[in-house]
Amino acid sequence: MSSLLRSNSSLISVVVIGRNEGERLVRCFESIAACAWPNLELIYVDSGSTDQSMVAAQGAGALVLQSFERGAAAARNVGWQASKANWVLFLDGDTVLEPDYLGKAFAAMQSDPDVVCVWGHRRELNPLQSIYVRVLDLDWCYRPGQTSFCGGDALFYRPALVAVGGFDAGMLAGEEPELCHRLRQNGGTILHIDQAMTRHDLAITHFAQYWQRAVRAGYAYLAVSQQSQSFWQVEVRHNLRQTLIIVVLITLSLLLATLQSTLFFLPPMVLLGLMMRSAWRARWRSRNVLSLFLYGVHSWFEQLPVSWGILRCWCDLRQQKTAPLIEYKTSQGD
Repeated sequence: MSSLLRSNSSLISVVVIGRNEGERLVRCFESIAACAWPNLELIYVDSGSTDQSMVAAQGAGALVLQSFERGAAAARNVGWQASKANWVLFLDGDTVLEPDYLGKAFAAMQSDPDVVCVWGHRRELNPLQSIYVRVLDLDWCYRPGQTSFCGGDALFYRPALVAVGGFDAGMLAGEEPELCHRLRQNGGTILHIDQAMTRHDLAITHFAQYWQRAVRAGYAYLAVSQQSQSFWQVEVRHNLRQTLIIVVLITLSLLLATLQSTLFFLPPMVLLGLMMRSAWRARWRSRNVLSLFLYGVHSWFEQLPVSWGILRCWCDLRQQKTAPLIEYKTSQGD
C-alpha cells in the first residue's frame, strides 16, 4: 500500500450511518462537533428511518444521503463514495466520538504508509444498564497492535477503499472484517491503537435482543469465512466445538438424572469449571469479579445462538437464499 501517495490535507470526512436512532443520533452529532479536529466534512447516510433522523442530521450541518439497499455496508459505501477527503471516519449513529481520537488516529496513519485503517477502544456508555450490556462491554476489549479486522467505527484511507472497491454491499453482517481481509490481501495494515475512540449505546435490556445479536454474529462468521475461503474459519470451528461440548454435557447430565444416578451433577460442574476458566483468562479485560464471572458464563452460553446463526447461514447458502437483515435493537422510544 506504500505506493499510494499520502495527501497532506487534514480534511477528514466523517460518515455517520443510522436508522431510527432518535436522540442517540443527536448525541452522536454533538460529539463530532465537540471533537478536537478542526477540519471535518460531515455526511449522514440514512437507511429508511421513519423518525426525525434526517431532520436532525440537516440541523447538524451534515450532507444527508439515503441508502436504498439493506445493511450497513451499502450505507457506508454511499457515504465514502460521496466524500471529498482522503481520510474517512465511519461512525454508527448510536456512538459518541471521543474528542482526542482523530488526532491520535491521523498521526498513527501518517507515520506508516502501509496503515490503511486505524481504530481505537470502543466501550459502552452505560455498562451497568443490564447484565447483557455488562458482559458485551468486555467483548469490545482488544489489545493494541496490528489486527486482522476492525469494527464499525474506524478511520480509513480513502484510496485504499477505492483500490478494493469498498464494502461488499451483499454482506448484511461481518462486512468490516471482510473488507479488512481484502485490504490486508492488498498489502494494507489494520492498526488498533491504545486510545479511547467511541462510546456505544448497545441498549440491550432483554434476553431476546441478546440472543438475536449472537445469532447475527454466527451468521456473519460463516458468511465471511465462505466469502474469503480462509478468514474466520477457525472461529467457526471453535464455536461449533464449544456448542458440541455444551450439548454433550447437558445430555449426559439428563441421562444420569433419568437413571437416578447421584453423579448427574458432575457434567454441569464441568461446564461451570470451563466457564470459570474463561473468566480467569479474561481477567485482563476487567478487575471486577462479578463482571468476569458473568463474562465467563456468556463466553460459553453465547455459543448456542452463535451456532444457530451459523446453521441458518449454511442453510441459506445451500438454498441460495438472500441473506436476511438480522436486527436486535429497537428504535429509541419504542
